[in-house]
Amino acid sequence: MEGMKSGRSLIYQYLRHDKKFPHVWCPGCGNGILLGSLIRTVHKLGYPKDDIVLVSGIGCAGRLPVYVDFNTLHTTHGRALTFATGIKLAKPHLKVIVVMGDGDATAIGGNHLIHAARRNVNLTAVVMNNSIYGMTGGQYSPTTPYGLKASTAPHGHVEHGFNISRLVEAAGAAFVARCTVYHVPLMDRLLTQAVEKQGFAILEVLSHCPTHFNKMNLLGGAVDSMRWMKEHAVPVEKAKRMAPEALKGKFRIGVLVDRDIPDYQTEYEQVRRRAKEAAPYKLDPQEISKMLESHQIY
Repeated sequence: MEGMKSGRSLIYQYLRHDKKFPHVWCPGCGNGILLGSLIRTVHKLGYPKDDIVLVSGIGCAGRLPVYVDFNTLHTTHGRALTFATGIKLAKPHLKVIVVMGDGDATAIGGNHLIHAARRNVNLTAVVMNNSIYGMTGGQYSPTTPYGLKASTAPHGHVEHGFNISRLVEAAGAAFVARCTVYHVPLMDRLLTQAVEKQGFAILEVLSHCPTHFNKMNLLGGAVDSMRWMKEHAVPVEKAKRMAPEALKGKFRIGVLVDRDIPDYQTEYEQVRRRAKEAAPYKLDPQEISKMLESHQIY
């Protein structure tokens, strides 16, 4: 009972409960689970609502900022990270969180995702990966698994999907994590770590679309998806102790990358300071080799 009262107080404190509900998501959609995790994270960390900016693009996940009582920006398709970067550079004190779907983040917005990670912009990005374009009718996305069906691939998908987490790791993100909508306590912990991380932090949330992806691929309902995620997810620490054969068909959840590297804002402020002081940028010959070594190409 106490937990229900606490949850209800968060609803009235952080959601636009008197204006924007009922929400538009389908029964069984994981976006509501992510929304709950988000407001619990903000509440736990104690950020004032006026210091939070929630940015999204277009799609099912793009509707999430509509429901929260923060500073919000609902942007054009694929451009959420570009708007968010501008906000962070103009108002560095704000905590900027970006919510995107897999199509929004890795198709039309894929270039922005790569370069936001490469620049190590001090943002938190959450990618709701439901392996399909859910809002527009179930077309295949860059993360639709090979061989499965979509409305634009009725005879099977011939392309191989992106591994979002490995993509942003290679691009240079400071923090990369993955969870599912089944593993809610883990989601809360990972989202907290991502929001507090200095640099570009991304959380990939796996959530099957029950309306399109599940139906076309005979995966059952939302409960069946939850059961599938429970059975196929492996915590990263456990995965380290498993043989490669045992990991076939499984995926890792937890913190995949956590590294301390200079973030874009810190580096940019140093450039601004040198420019204001009209101080020339002098390279230390002993540092040049270190800089080249840090950019290793395999």
